[in-house]
Amino acid sequence: MAELCDLSAVELRRLIGSRRISPVELLGSCIDRIARVNPRLNAVTATCYDRARDEASASEQRVRRGDALGLLEGLPLGVKDLNETEGLRTTWGSPIWKDHVPAKDERMVAACRAAGAIVVGKTNVPEFGAGANTNNPVYGPTRNPFDLARICGGSSGGSAVALAASMLPICTGSDTGGSLRTPAAFCGVVGFRVSPGTVPTERRPLGWTNISVQGPMGRDVADTALLLAAQIRSDGADPHAHGVDPALLRLPEPADLAGLRLAVSADLGFAVVDSRIREAFADRVARIGGWFRECAWRDPDMDGADETFEVIRAQNFLASHHENYLKRRHLLGPNIVANVEQGLAYSALDVARAHARQTRIFRGFQEFFRAHDVLICPAVTVPPFEIERLYPEDVDGVQMRTYFHWLALAYGITLTGHPAISIPCGLEPSGTPMHLQIVGPHGGDAKVLAVALALEQAMAGDPVLARPRPDIAALSA
Repeated sequence: MAELCDLSAVELRRLIGSRRISPVELLGSCIDRIARVNPRLNAVTATCYDRARDEASASEQRVRRGDALGLLEGLPLGVKDLNETEGLRTTWGSPIWKDHVPAKDERMVAACRAAGAIVVGKTNVPEFGAGANTNNPVYGPTRNPFDLARICGGSSGGSAVALAASMLPICTGSDTGGSLRTPAAFCGVVGFRVSPGTVPTERRPLGWTNISVQGPMGRDVADTALLLAAQIRSDGADPHAHGVDPALLRLPEPADLAGLRLAVSADLGFAVVDSRIREAFADRVARIGGWFRECAWRDPDMDGADETFEVIRAQNFLASHHENYLKRRHLLGPNIVANVEQGLAYSALDVARAHARQTRIFRGFQEFFRAHDVLICPAVTVPPFEIERLYPEDVDGVQMRTYFHWLALAYGITLTGHPAISIPCGLEPSGTPMHLQIVGPHGGDAKVLAVALALEQAMAGDPVLARPRPDIAALSA
């Protein structure tokens, strides 16, 4: 039987607003689920239950008095451990910060609290978010709820697992090379990489680069859109911040798929993709392609995407971690060290060429979206692998260039700055969730949500395509 914590965030918010359930009751259900399944999954790390209970009681009083209620009123929230939270341990998964307790919330967290969300705890990450295996020396590994022997993805892995196992109804995330989309894909939930500046952040070390964004995660598209509506605002601290699209401040309506020109690509023309993902993706295209006005296999021009992302990503790691590399290298994991040393090896000419290639790739995408309304491809090149492995050294026999090369389908889209969402669609051949990555035109965040919602609704009644759910009873054993 479904428990209160299993209901969608949108439904829970409706029930709170109509006084059908109490925020205190909901919080208790979430804490109970965390206690039952988190010991095996390790998704939720630092918690603040006493404070959350006080805030839930205050929310309950606001409901009873008939006060104006926030968009997220009474909803328990998990915050990724790369985001600072007032009075709650924030470690970035690093021994350097293992005892760090921030004095204030960062802007995005403050926006969620102002909308009525109740922070329950932090969700696990790789060290400083580097890589897509959520494992760090402070908290250890987070496991996939569909197969405890495999990874859950990252870097928003703890958030994805907390959602998939119904520990929390909404969770925050962030995305550079797929950190929202990859764990969502591996865990059967939704992760939305929004256009840069849509969710303003003061955390980006190089404010003028566009590859890192904050964003929402949810169990379904509507829940993800609900959290996004609370996260977005205009903020002068972020050079990419822009005017708020009113369409993103309300729940989306499903798009009319029959009027859309769909382009599909298994590899974006450059990524190395595991044959099992290719097989599952081709099956999904065969099942959904007829729902659109047109469905054409087309690859955008992504020539040079690997080299381009490597250079621009390394710039960001130099800006964030060079001092730690010089003074505290013994406390850094291999991913961070590799990123910094890679960055130190590049020249100014390498950097200039990378930014020029990124501009060319962006302009190519602009042309691509003149012929197509939406692009669908996989979000990840491989199924989740064994948790002991840092990364897959090869994909179908092709050696990986770096520890993050297997994330090419995600970081290729990152380079373009276009919005992209990962939604579940059944299981892939190895038994974990399959996914679709839906990419929209530049600035088309609302359109991406509308298409994702329409596909989600159309797939919900199909046992092959519907969102899979982990076995909570088995996880509670």
